[in-house]
Amino acid sequence: MATEFAAAKINLTLHVTGQRADGYHLLDSLVVFADVGDRISVAAGDALSLRITGPMAGALPVSDDNLVLRAARAFGAAQGVEITLEKHLPVASGIGGGSADAAATLRALAALWHLPLPDAAAVLKLGADVPVCLTGRAVRMEGVGEAITPLAHRLPAGWLVLANPNVGVATPAVFRALTRRDHPAMPRELPKLADAAELAAFLQMMRNDLEAPAIQLAPVIATVKAGLSAQPGCLIARMSGSGATCFGLFADPLAASAAARALQAAQPGWWVAAAEMRG
Repeated sequence: MATEFAAAKINLTLHVTGQRADGYHLLDSLVVFADVGDRISVAAGDALSLRITGPMAGALPVSDDNLVLRAARAFGAAQGVEITLEKHLPVASGIGGGSADAAATLRALAALWHLPLPDAAAVLKLGADVPVCLTGRAVRMEGVGEAITPLAHRLPAGWLVLANPNVGVATPAVFRALTRRDHPAMPRELPKLADAAELAAFLQMMRNDLEAPAIQLAPVIATVKAGLSAQPGCLIARMSGSGATCFGLFADPLAASAAARALQAAQPGWWVAAAEMRG
């Protein structure tokens, strides 16, 4: 058996810089990961199978096109395998749950079968976020997700509060609602940042270009963002990915934990989690 953690992916920034002739959008994003996520376990079996457990299992019925199964097929291996997905992250939430699960499946099967990972093209076919989720560390992601650049300077320590109103937002619909697809990219050289306050100041000058169209489709996202912003110690609040999850950035873990407890108490129907940012 092999087990892998599927960390939540957070887009601290997400600039939409263009669109290719085939319709795929070009992005420029500062991506980090959080120490909350799903868990993938794989074991030898007679055939390929998937079982989903965990608190979010009810929102994700097993289907043949599940990214976990598609990732297993990407190996092209004949061995049977039994896969268990312990689901903790909300579905269709803008924090890369499905992509993180696919990446964790690839890592787990590589360990189980003692095989190299599939080539980059096969990984990208699984989804634009799967390559970055394979890295599991803070990077700059560009193009359609295939161009991944390690950061020249390590990001400072930071803690996140993630909040999702349990509303799924379809990524294609958010992109269709974009009124402009040629926004400026981030600076070519990203600055060295001393602490979480400096990181927040930098992020204030950057954007998530999908936030406005996502709020147009799901106005509750604005409520989530405002709820995070109102918490003591929150340095910046922003939507991640195509939504509906938003994050608040905090300078210390106690402030983040207190904010998560307060927000969960105020909004018991939301999914809320405090997490350390993996830089």
